[in-house]
Amino acid sequence: MADPRSILAKLREGQTLTEFEMFAFAEGLADGTVSDAQAGAFAMAVCLRGLSLENRTHLTHGMLESGTVLGWSLDGPVIDKHSTGGVGDCVSLILAPALAACGAYVPMISGRGLGHTGGTLDKLSAISGLQIDVAIEDLQRIVGQVGCAIVSANADIAPADRRLYGLRDITATVPSIDLITASILSKKLAAGLEALVLDVKCGTGAFMQTPQEAVQLAQSLVDTAQSAGCKTTALVTDMNQPLARAAGNSLEMMEVMEALCSPKLDSDLIRLTISLGGEVLVQAGLAVDAAAGEMALTNALTQGHAAEVFGRMVAAQGGATDFVARWRDRLPAAPYAVDIFPQKTGYIRAIDARTLGEVVVHLGGGRLQAEDQIDKRVGLSDIQRIGDLADPTTPLLRIHARDPEIAKHMGAIALDAFTLSEERPPRPALIHERIG
Repeated sequence: MADPRSILAKLREGQTLTEFEMFAFAEGLADGTVSDAQAGAFAMAVCLRGLSLENRTHLTHGMLESGTVLGWSLDGPVIDKHSTGGVGDCVSLILAPALAACGAYVPMISGRGLGHTGGTLDKLSAISGLQIDVAIEDLQRIVGQVGCAIVSANADIAPADRRLYGLRDITATVPSIDLITASILSKKLAAGLEALVLDVKCGTGAFMQTPQEAVQLAQSLVDTAQSAGCKTTALVTDMNQPLARAAGNSLEMMEVMEALCSPKLDSDLIRLTISLGGEVLVQAGLAVDAAAGEMALTNALTQGHAAEVFGRMVAAQGGATDFVARWRDRLPAAPYAVDIFPQKTGYIRAIDARTLGEVVVHLGGGRLQAEDQIDKRVGLSDIQRIGDLADPTTPLLRIHARDPEIAKHMGAIALDAFTLSEERPPRPALIHERIG
């Protein structure tokens, strides 16, 4: 029998479920025949007992098959990238058009901010008029014509995950690697991908605090995606400081436009973008090795091809047709900005990236509750890096706020996120490990 009670009993005892049972439970999540109590019990059983690779793959496949799975008929590979989230991580907005400029098609189904981490869709929404909620047929049309689109998940995409995701927070089952894996991949693979690259963050600004935790999640994601038939690699990357020198929606979009229009190839943001892109171009058959893929992406950025694709994507999704040429005039700015200075001279030894992310949230740039409206203008810019020399005349960062009072209050909190030392520490490694 594949009724919810018998499935839960088997999970409770640590038994392996059949593919049919996993698919039946996912279907019940989507159509409502599985109750909230049963869904919560399922999440807790998985959290406590864990799943085998076979069952994790079946759960992922069952959740993606619970809704629409996109099909494509294009003259190039359909690929994507996913990040587990961090502070100042705006790679997706640069990488999607760069990959499209290299001959790939990128239907990037992204998310909004979660906790202290910024969301790709919130950043993109800083562009006036741009639509992120599009019908599936419009997504397919835009991707076919432009090469990429960055949109929100349609209600028809992995509805079983949408149901289970909403219950994980209130049942204290968010940390389950099996559930995280199935949640991420059911939405990504429903886009009909041929290849995928994953950016699994670790450090003070990541959900996975240690490299060991990040490697465990990366391995689970790669193994499950490969078992589901999608060529996948993962990079475990550093999030002990914001990736870009800005955090906040409009401010990160400014970093994106600088990277697209005047790329600084030595910046961590560009380096990671190129490294991730090189991996997935190899998986997609568009590069013979990672070095060749990285060179193709470098050319796409430095020769302006990625910026051109981004401009066409913005226009196709309802934004201004001249956005790339006039982005400085079109992105909103906060009415008040103040520099935050250290009280002594020293090298920046550590940065609590999570604290900086929380500062952005409390400035109004993120959500404390699901229904909160985001102020796209606020955030942090000109953030100094680990290893930089700081002194009382050189700001550690600049705070952009809606009024001076909140800027002063959050500035004191941001200042405490920086630890200084007399000796210069080594720069942290950007990429810790490659999985796959």
